[in-house]
Amino acid sequence: MKEFLNIIKNPKVKMVIILSFLLFIYTSICAFSYANNVLSDIENSVLRLHVLANSDSKEDQELKLLVRDNLLDYMNKLCSSCKTKSEAIEIVKQNKEQFKQIAIDTIRNAGYSYDVTINIGNFEFPTKNYGDISLPAGYYDALRVEIGEAKGQNWWCVMFPPLCFVDISSGIVPDESKEVLKENMSEEEFALISDDSDSQIQFKFKLLEFFNDVGLLTAKK
Repeated sequence: MKEFLNIIKNPKVKMVIILSFLLFIYTSICAFSYANNVLSDIENSVLRLHVLANSDSKEDQELKLLVRDNLLDYMNKLCSSCKTKSEAIEIVKQNKEQFKQIAIDTIRNAGYSYDVTINIGNFEFPTKNYGDISLPAGYYDALRVEIGEAKGQNWWCVMFPPLCFVDISSGIVPDESKEVLKENMSEEEFALISDDSDSQIQFKFKLLEFFNDVGLLTAKK
């Protein structure tokens, strides 16, 4: 211990320690700034759908998927010519009551009497994969649909660009949707969510997840 204390008292060693510490701080700040900016840009490029079932019963979960299918079908027709998220979210706002009515009609036609609550806002989402596209955890603008007591499992998707359809089991993301994402993101941001073969890209994605996990990138807009 005494020998160690003598070593760190050496002016050159002290300087190395100080410089190493400053380098660590600088690198951490740069990494945080990068992650914060990139995540913000990704969040601003998509509009998501969040459907909550009444409960986790088999029947309520099946009903949730019926509501999802009909809402996505309506959204895809509305936003077929949209080029930006701002266009899509404006259309959703203008047709908010119609979205609610479609959900209610779907529920009534299935023989249930649950009420529906619809909100357009900024909500927390976990990391989700859509085919070969992965969106990091964060706060995204979304259409949130609560069925009945909304105590069942969640279902997440991307309404704009349309990254999932009724048949999401295929895991295929349409090329048109990818093109819209490319137009709304930088080249690196698109690579970050679409390329899992590059080790450097994988590291950067993990960096986003790390800062989210420690609570540094979870502030709502």
